[in-house]
Amino acid sequence: MLHPWFRLRRGLTLGVRIVVHDAEGRILLVRHTYAPGWLFPGGGVERGETAAQAARRELAEEAGIIAAGPMSLFGLYANEENFPGDHVALLVLESFEQQDRKTSVEIAEMGFFSPQELPVGTTGGTLRRLAEIAGERPPEAVW
Repeated sequence: MLHPWFRLRRGLTLGVRIVVHDAEGRILLVRHTYAPGWLFPGGGVERGETAAQAARRELAEEAGIIAAGPMSLFGLYANEENFPGDHVALLVLESFEQQDRKTSVEIAEMGFFSPQELPVGTTGGTLRRLAEIAGERPPEAVW
């Protein structure tokens, strides 16, 4: 009887961020209108949605990217410093189709960037995850 109450009280949330590589090895980053910095596309996982479904939805909404293959889970991170109770699943997508992106009040800019020429303002979490994927640092448990 108390189990549902505890689940509601805990207030855990889950988000996804997706690393998208293009054919030249560049990384897709977006810049939101409501927060500073460049980061991987992504967002919250809604009730009744899997992390992969949320990732596909967010990619289509934010960047006009349609996943043409499966995504792999790179890691699961606690995001306590930014949002208490939040966790982020980092997924990697290698195969996709690009559609025209619809204008959005959420996304100010998006682009594919060489890992060696990332835009000024790329967030710390994004930089750390790229270094982990490249094998330049061990994976951490905290975003």
